[in-house]
Amino acid sequence: MTLYIVIGLIVIILLFVAATYNKLVRYRNNRENAFADIDVQLKQRHDLIPQLVEAVKGYTKHESETLLKITEARTAAMSAHDINGKIDAENRLSAALSGLKVSVEAYPDLKANQNFMQLQEEMADIENKLAASRRYFNSATKEYNNAVETFPANLIAGAFGFRREALFDVGAVQRVLLNEPPKVSF
Repeated sequence: MTLYIVIGLIVIILLFVAATYNKLVRYRNNRENAFADIDVQLKQRHDLIPQLVEAVKGYTKHESETLLKITEARTAAMSAHDINGKIDAENRLSAALSGLKVSVEAYPDLKANQNFMQLQEEMADIENKLAASRRYFNSATKEYNNAVETFPANLIAGAFGFRREALFDVGAVQRVLLNEPPKVSF
């Protein structure tokens, strides 16, 4: 009789470990899938940036430093291989693009150019889609992190190498810009 109880407990423990492991794998895969959605938007963003830079070049010949930063940040973002590297590179690219927006404000003729306006609209659309994808990614990451860190799943997570993952945040540079009051001019 005692043998059956011990075997029953072992089976229950093994079922619990298997169920918890499978849940963690589902959460990890959901997180990776969410980042794949971000990757699609980033690819479109990366493809659009050279067109935007070329449109701005004709008007902003002396703004080459800003354009160079954007080009370098785009290259770094495209060559990043892991999720954390991509997050860091994309935050630098976002900061560089915000510098472009400031430069464009000084050129009213450029803002009236139809090609530039179309590129700006496409970029805004991509940025909106990116924001939605990042929210979904962060939600999937939060769900995964909660599963990895809560008891008793954290015991299984630690044994099988599951660890806390980073969220896709705005980055240090963008956070400083967000803390500044907006500039409004008429």
